Amino acid sequence: MSGNALEAHLVRLIRETGPIPLSHYMALCLGHPEHGYYMTRDPLGARGDFVTAPEVSQMFGELLGLWLADRWLAERSPSPIAIAELGPGRGTLMADALRALRSVPGMLDAASIHFVETSPVLRAAQRERLPDAHWHSSADELPDLPLFLVANEFFDALPITQYQRTERGWCERYVGYAEGRFVPVLAPVAAANDKALPPAITAAAGGAIAETCPVGISIISGIASRIATHGGGALVIDYGHERSAPGDTLQAVRNHAFADPFEAPGEADLTAHVDFEALAHGVRGGGATPHGPVGQGTFLCALGIEARAGQLARNASSTQREAIGQALRRLTASDEMGSLFKVLGITPPGSEPPAGFA
Repeated sequence: MSGNALEAHLVRLIRETGPIPLSHYMALCLGHPEHGYYMTRDPLGARGDFVTAPEVSQMFGELLGLWLADRWLAERSPSPIAIAELGPGRGTLMADALRALRSVPGMLDAASIHFVETSPVLRAAQRERLPDAHWHSSADELPDLPLFLVANEFFDALPITQYQRTERGWCERYVGYAEGRFVPVLAPVAAANDKALPPAITAAAGGAIAETCPVGISIISGIASRIATHGGGALVIDYGHERSAPGDTLQAVRNHAFADPFEAPGEADLTAHVDFEALAHGVRGGGATPHGPVGQGTFLCALGIEARAGQLARNASSTQREAIGQALRRLTASDEMGSLFKVLGITPPGSEPPAGFA
């Protein structure tokens, strides 16, 4: 074990109260105000722990920005509007999106820019790129305006609840501490109500693990409600599965490699695969219409990423052209990000399928 300050805090907590829910462990590892992973570092890029699509190429943010513009035009160019991003990293995606939106007359004049971000380190990086943005600690704080929103690799980092099928029923998984390390343990009593689990999961065999993300469903339902009420559109891009299914997807990444999620708390990124079927159900619960999910590669190609790559390559050096081609492949190829990452669209009720989801 690492012996860091967060580990000492967690050990004290477990010794005083007993094993803690996995969701609580995950929330503290990522968001503890002093020692949480996202509170203490910039995790992105070659010197961090992972690379996200906006850092791979400007094409990603540009195309997402133009998708938002298409939604704005489809809704007859409302004004004023809020352009928002959940978990905006260094602000790279939004900066690229806004650059693309300069070609859309009137949209930027109608817009205020909003970031939902809790990390002081990342807020500082975002402020350098977009000093006129507005910052919020939760999506509930976004203004009551037509909302045009992007969430890229946001929902995968929200705390999950895990259950395991036993002879007693579905028992929640907790985190305990034994023999000098954190270990998963089961609650001694089965969950009183397993209706929170989708039907496709409740029929799973003994020993199966099920995951839910109540925080994610609450957030997506709130966003859907805003879009249903005020108009707009949203894109959720993340890695995960189209249909609800059993499985343990909790993972840790450190220095661009997988790590043990129960070692060195606060020093690795903890994530879980996003259940897009559950998110879509949350969108409907909020009164809006979900679209997809579709693979990221399919989505970006439908928006014209290959043509955009050709434009960038025309005036580029041979080295730059090679880099553009590599970025295109990384974003769209099925053995790279193209299939694992999926895109869910959200529009007001009764809308036609938006670009990329036809």
